[in-house]
Amino acid sequence: MPPSAPEQSIFALERPNPALWTLYIIRALLTGPGLIITLPLYYFRYRTLRYRFDEEGIHMRVGVLFRREVNLTYARVQDIHLHSGLIQRWLGFADIQIQTASGSTGAELVIEGFKEFEEIRDFLYARMRGARSEKPAHEDASGNQLGEGENTELVSLLLNIRDELRHTRELLEQRPPPPESRQGEV
Repeated sequence: MPPSAPEQSIFALERPNPALWTLYIIRALLTGPGLIITLPLYYFRYRTLRYRFDEEGIHMRVGVLFRREVNLTYARVQDIHLHSGLIQRWLGFADIQIQTASGSTGAELVIEGFKEFEEIRDFLYARMRGARSEKPAHEDASGNQLGEGENTELVSLLLNIRDELRHTRELLEQRPPPPESRQGEV
């Protein structure tokens, strides 16, 4: 199925808005004497920051000397937060913080520098829910549908064990009782 128009606009996003460079300059100026160090770091971050949204997930790449690449599938996304400071709101964008079940306290991926942050958030929520609903449904031996979730395989295994035990008990109940042993014989 071809992507819809809103999806196409999200898939087309790759580079952050130039307003992100303005934010970086303001942040560097606020560091005072640290401007000498932070401004070049922010410059290289801005110039190398790339995103790619596709059918599989989100891909981010940043850095010159120390390159960081993050690839997240939509199924791994647990939660999405929007964070917007005073200067970011003034410039018209927000950070999209994406959390996974990796156990880290912070966001696994931060998408920054897009004025379309609400559309990206809605797109990610739709994809996140779609990735969860595309999982195949499982049935137990009696034909009951199992619920979706991370423990579906475990539940399926336990239900199969339950059904096997029930079948074994029924077979044992149908079996004639064993003959009584003779007590007087040695």
